[in-house]
Amino acid sequence: MMRFQAAAASIALLAGAGIHAFSFVPVRQSSLLTVPTQQSYPKNGPSTLVMKDESGGGSKFSLTNLFSSDSSGSSSASLRGSTAVLEPHPSKRDHINPLNALYPPNRDAIKEGKSAVDGELSSPPLPFHPSVKSGVLSNGFSYVFLPNRSPPGRFEAHLQVFSGSADELEPQQGIAHLTEHVAYMGSRKRERLFGTGSQTNAYTDFHHTVFYAACPTLAPGRSGAPMLPMALDALCDVMEARCDPARIEKERQAVLSEMTMVNTIEYRVECQILSTLHRENRLAKRFPIGKESLIRAWKQDDVKTWHRTHYRPDNVLLYVVGDLDPRFVEKTIEEKFGHLTAERQGSQIKLVDLKKEASDLADAVVGETMKQAQSWHYPPVRHDFCVGEGVKDVLDAAGDSGRLIRKDAGVDGDDGAEISVYDIHLQRPYDLDDKVMFLKEAEMSPGRIIRPHIFKHELLQNFSFHLFAKRPVEPIEDMASFRRSLARRVCLAALQIRLNVGGRSDDPAFTFVEFNQLDSAREGCAVCSLDMTAEPGRWREAVVKSISEIRKLGLHGVTPGEMERYASALLTDAEQLAAQGDMISHSDQLAYLMETVANGHTFMSAEQSYAATEAALITLTLEEVNEAAAELCAHITGLKEGEATSNGVVVAVACAPKSADKLDPAAAVDEGELCAAIREACAVDVEPVEDVVVPQTLVTEEELERAMKDHPPTWEGGHFTDGTPDTPSDRITRPFTLRRLGNGMRVGVAQNTAESQRGHLRLVAPGGRDAEKRLGFKSGALAVGARAMQEGGSFGRFTREQVELFAVDHLIMVEINCNEEALTMDFVFPTTNVGNTGYGDEKQLGITGTESVLQIVREILVEFNWEEDALGRSKQSYRTAHESLGKSLEGKSTEMIMEAVASGDERFLSIDVDTVNAVTLEDAKSAVMSQLMPSDIEISVSGDFVVNDVLDMILKYLGTVPANANSEYKVEGKETSSTDFSGVPALKLPGKHLDLELEDSDPRAVAYVAGAAPNGWGFLADGSTVAKRVSDADKRASDYDKQRRAHPLFANAALSLVSEIANRRLFSTVRERKQLTYDANFSLTGFERMKGGWFLVTVTASKEKAQAALEACKETLEALRTSNPISPDNLESAKRVVLNRHEGELRTSQYWATMMSGIQEESVPLKGPLSVTDFHAVIESMTTRDLQLTLDCMGLEEAELYTAIGKTVQPEGLVDDGIVKASPMAGMGRGGALTG
Repeated sequence: MMRFQAAAASIALLAGAGIHAFSFVPVRQSSLLTVPTQQSYPKNGPSTLVMKDESGGGSKFSLTNLFSSDSSGSSSASLRGSTAVLEPHPSKRDHINPLNALYPPNRDAIKEGKSAVDGELSSPPLPFHPSVKSGVLSNGFSYVFLPNRSPPGRFEAHLQVFSGSADELEPQQGIAHLTEHVAYMGSRKRERLFGTGSQTNAYTDFHHTVFYAACPTLAPGRSGAPMLPMALDALCDVMEARCDPARIEKERQAVLSEMTMVNTIEYRVECQILSTLHRENRLAKRFPIGKESLIRAWKQDDVKTWHRTHYRPDNVLLYVVGDLDPRFVEKTIEEKFGHLTAERQGSQIKLVDLKKEASDLADAVVGETMKQAQSWHYPPVRHDFCVGEGVKDVLDAAGDSGRLIRKDAGVDGDDGAEISVYDIHLQRPYDLDDKVMFLKEAEMSPGRIIRPHIFKHELLQNFSFHLFAKRPVEPIEDMASFRRSLARRVCLAALQIRLNVGGRSDDPAFTFVEFNQLDSAREGCAVCSLDMTAEPGRWREAVVKSISEIRKLGLHGVTPGEMERYASALLTDAEQLAAQGDMISHSDQLAYLMETVANGHTFMSAEQSYAATEAALITLTLEEVNEAAAELCAHITGLKEGEATSNGVVVAVACAPKSADKLDPAAAVDEGELCAAIREACAVDVEPVEDVVVPQTLVTEEELERAMKDHPPTWEGGHFTDGTPDTPSDRITRPFTLRRLGNGMRVGVAQNTAESQRGHLRLVAPGGRDAEKRLGFKSGALAVGARAMQEGGSFGRFTREQVELFAVDHLIMVEINCNEEALTMDFVFPTTNVGNTGYGDEKQLGITGTESVLQIVREILVEFNWEEDALGRSKQSYRTAHESLGKSLEGKSTEMIMEAVASGDERFLSIDVDTVNAVTLEDAKSAVMSQLMPSDIEISVSGDFVVNDVLDMILKYLGTVPANANSEYKVEGKETSSTDFSGVPALKLPGKHLDLELEDSDPRAVAYVAGAAPNGWGFLADGSTVAKRVSDADKRASDYDKQRRAHPLFANAALSLVSEIANRRLFSTVRERKQLTYDANFSLTGFERMKGGWFLVTVTASKEKAQAALEACKETLEALRTSNPISPDNLESAKRVVLNRHEGELRTSQYWATMMSGIQEESVPLKGPLSVTDFHAVIESMTTRDLQLTLDCMGLEEAELYTAIGKTVQPEGLVDDGIVKASPMAGMGRGGALTG
């Protein structure tokens, strides 16, 4: 079973907008692309590739042309002296429109069967979403609007600027990110959105900078004014940013702090990978975070030059998605953005040298990059593609079509001297380049080239291997390209499940493995990747095993059973999305819209996508799928001489602990050894796989009838401890139905139609690591056992592989965890019939996902087979986690301060290696099964189903579990009541300060402030409550106040608001006013069953500013409590955030299941139905007095605080070994970005 996650997560990823519920957790025609412009930049002569611009060169009369509002006093047309016509923008060129397929001329052509890519379509075109609106203003400003009603009364607007770090010049490295901060954080119009329930942010990546606002459609309060004009005002302000020196200084400090914060070892690994993968283009040298020395030196003109160069109306795209009228949206867009002109922006560029170089870069962008060749969303790069025989390079094809403005390289000028060609791909050395040592390539077999690179670092714990091939993105515009994409997804799903099964053998070679191919707009290509981790001493075996599995797929394809399984899964997932209709959230719709537009795909509705999927799969053949398999794997199969191959470079990167070979010689690895291991893998003979017989059901009708006869199931009423009357055993109640089974199981069921055809089940068994201590189990037994259950999955007569494939067939994801106070199992499932076979009239239905998941739950309780190899994988996982903790500055520092506040109590600490090694299979089995007695279990289910049907299934499958099931594991002579939880250890006073040093070649620091706090329901470690303390302290409280504070949800609501306000204050003080950090965070442990807890403030800073940042956090908390208390504005803003978050999460079944969990538990006495039904009323009733008195219940005084600073120190005897010290890049992985 149950690394069910890897299977599903991977398939979810493979499906894109496709299979979300799979696994257990855990040469174009220029006329179609462009439209004529009235003004084309003459530098490179005429071009047929132009961007629509009817602005008339800025000659349109406006007051802006008479009196510039820009504070810099930059020239624009005025009444005296100069003409009203401005010069053309120095970097603006005729280019393809960023709307791609949604560009109106392209859209019309596709409908007529003409491709926006390469002439005539080979098959019927895919339909466009019927509601999506797109257009281009007269100034070249492009926009897309998609009406959407989920959630109602809200919208999102995203402004995408098509310039990112890859567009930076040599002295501008990092300026795209800094400008993002300055443009949005310095916007007064953005500040007007505060307190309205809006969220704003921005992020920078290789290829773009994006600013967004998520807002209610109407302003809160009496005015009820439309919010769209305010949101677009804020985004337009970005286009006209003043670049104030004071704001630049503030954001400079924030960016420098962010540079420190993101520079984790994971971050550095991604830098190494991307630098190697994109060695032939700008991405290898243009990471978004930039160069520290440059960031520290820039002045206003530097930032303004970047901004005015790139923030032009022709270089942006506005997306709006939400509950809005299309006519109002288009009218408002014209009003807010129609006045912008590139010419005025260009007139304010003061740095002449940069202006000239940016102009040269602009020439090169439209002359020799994927950005102009395929999509304006892409970075200005070229690629060493790995493609099949006869496939033409994208740049060559685009050049032949006339879309690229080619320049002759190395041509002699009139004086006989060679003309210098602009080095757009940065292949020459430059002064600011990092030292690079990975420029070798190896020939694996005649004509087959591999680019290997090894990265070693003292902070790495495991070996990781990454094998890549880059391919052109294929725009999906017609049924033929759509069929090919489905065939690829079937192949990728089949391979991932094979790899997961192989990774869970008795002695797996790798600890994680994933094979995928994704279209990456941020890189301007599709990337086919193998990512694998293994123990350092077993890296060769892991490389051979993983590559062999890929070769097996490439050479032999998928089986008929796999074809049917994963094609069915794709159809079921498409059906689920179609059922959601306009209930798909704004954020999900917008993410899909942005990705689709960026890569030139046709944007369809969920219903259209389902129809296209069904039509394609009905006729999709095994031969087509296996052709796709061969194509996907050709870069790997072709490494063996004699096998079909792709032409191009294969990239291989291995990352390993720096000194691992000293402890184990088998861990030694270099470029030569890595290439040898790959050759060995390619020499292994591989055989096709055989289909596995997968059960249609885990519990037969006969077995169920026998169980109902032996253990007749009954319902009993629900009982609560929050004052709510008992609920009947025979009636449906709203918003949820709460009952108990005759065997003692507590059950909660809620219907949630917001997520169509999907459901979530949570099983909670109170105990967790607290039970280890309280019941005398071996330390770590419950936690290790829970993970062993996740890693296992054999039930009764069924093997682990059969159960896992049953879960895959039924699109079930499972995650099993053990925390400080409970064992939890989370199941995500479809509520419709799944595991179906055939299509159309020949379709045979399987059982519903709901029934499937209840079968799995039943089998876990009564038929679970404990396996030694599953325990071994669990223990290895915990060992790796603990050892990695010791090499993480944040992890080790957090552990240090938690050990101090918890007085060393192992319930709250990571499990060390010796403790893990001591746990036997019997220890793990006894500990876990002792928690799974029916009377201690609570089942909470929410989804798009009929409640009565689900109750009937629960009665059959879970009501027939014997009341004494697993009673043999009951600990005799020990208190086993689920209500008898101990509290957190009393905090030893006075508090103290702790320091930690961790060896690392790069300087970093993190600081903490911690202290005592109530648990999530207001209980303190001494047993007292927030409600009682607040009432005792407020002697003049009215009867109404006393009544409010007696509500069981009072403390929970107060703590939520306090946490929100504390975070806002920390941001305002530590980042904005004192400029000491990029981010500071306040959090509460929020235990539900154990009394007491802690608060923790985390702040990252430079080593030099760590102490000052720590003191600023303490000062903020003290001011909140005393000199600068919570204001009414603070409170109202926090209420809007908390309530909006609650409303948004109510649309998810997971949130409903989480809310119901604990409602019937005696161990959470204040949590009951009232905590859900009265949530809005209690939040709205809160006063500033309530929150100030709640703050007094926390240990915020100086003597009560525990503080810590963790810093890195350079390893003793550190020698520069020539390895790249790459600039760190945030968010890495496919699609990551620096979030401002």
